Amino acid sequence: MGLELYLDLLSQPCRALYIFARSNNIPFEFKRVQLMKGQHKTEEFRKVNMLMKVPALRDGSFTLAESIAILLYLTQKFKTPDHWYPSDLQKRARVDEYLSWQHANIRMKGSKVFLTKVLLPILTGQPLSAEKLEFVIEDLNVILKQFEEKFLQDKPFIAGSEISLADLVALVELMQPVGAGYNLFEERPKLAEWRRRVEEAVGKELFQEAHEEIMNIKNLTADQFAPELLESFKQQFLKLISQN
Repeated sequence: MGLELYLDLLSQPCRALYIFARSNNIPFEFKRVQLMKGQHKTEEFRKVNMLMKVPALRDGSFTLAESIAILLYLTQKFKTPDHWYPSDLQKRARVDEYLSWQHANIRMKGSKVFLTKVLLPILTGQPLSAEKLEFVIEDLNVILKQFEEKFLQDKPFIAGSEISLADLVALVELMQPVGAGYNLFEERPKLAEWRRRVEEAVGKELFQEAHEEIMNIKNLTADQFAPELLESFKQQFLKLISQN
């Protein structure tokens, strides 16, 4: 049995894994797990990841959860080019620094914009008020400023002159609000140039392919969700947007 990656490309971490594996010619079988259909809740998937979340990896009898752990596993197993996770101590520390920071910052704030602009209106039947939406977007803007000033600075990429895991993980997260209709690159030329460099480094065609579903997310309707998941998702999303 070869390497299997269990993914839903609507998920940011899944897209990072898909792009990383494809751009590094890592052979894998793409096992699609449709979150909206509840396929991550099945007993079959639970055997791969008892946490019932994507992404997940199966490599023979070995299974692994959590996107960052999977990315690091792939860099080492397949001896990918050093720039992805540099052997230089300080460059690697820069990558680790971003990967440690991003979960509660770019991921959380970007996801909030996506949920409030796209999923919440579908699940509740009404959009978030303009005032509350503005607050959610401003929250993300604060984080984007920190990202530019702290992590990107005046460098081509987060760890220096070459792309790393940090850049890929960062950009797939920022594409989530873009898919929701908030073009956060429009008035940020430094961020837009960085995006261009990242896309070129992994291959623009591959990047666009991985983001095709999320860029068409506005066509999503409630009947595309498994009925038993609708109320659960609704409660989770309401709880998330209520957090400051």
